Amino acid sequence: MNTETIFLIACAVVVLIMITYYSKRQKRFSTAIFGMLTGLTALILVNRYGGIINADLPLNVFNICGSAVLGVPFVACLVIIKYI
Repeated sequence: MNTETIFLIACAVVVLIMITYYSKRQKRFSTAIFGMLTGLTALILVNRYGGIINADLPLNVFNICGSAVLGVPFVACLVIIKYI
């Protein structure tokens, strides 16, 4: 197995976990939309103002999809990883 295959499997597992999480919520659609919007908003804010704290994140496909699926915790982890 190469690293790309492992990465795609890990992404699929994370997406399935989030789908399961959203499907068990009482208000499925609004919870999913709220999570996506807050994640994307956090990514845009860090992209725009992250230079102040030396944590500017690029707006690429991986970051946009990750923040849309996982929300604010994904963006927070990216900022933490940026410092490590």
